[in-house]
Amino acid sequence: METRIAVMGIIVEDTQVTEKLNGILHEYGTYIVGRMGVPYRDRGICIISVIVDAPGDVISSLAGKIGMLDGVSIKTVYQKAGNSHAD
Repeated sequence: METRIAVMGIIVEDTQVTEKLNGILHEYGTYIVGRMGVPYRDRGICIISVIVDAPGDVISSLAGKIGMLDGVSIKTVYQKAGNSHAD
């Protein structure tokens, strides 16, 4: 199965959704290579970066579920096409 590397930048403005967000990330945990979260207390937000190695449809599904959470913004940057590998 072909996979791609992607980096997801997530900004959480409503910390009430943190439990839901963590649940979604846990659901896709087998695809997550790394994750870093930084609380920006001066602004009252959290900034999270997530690196995934997954098929494109899985990446899109994960980003879509996160993007539907109220108070959360997400952008995804994909590895250039043709640089993927097969399992």
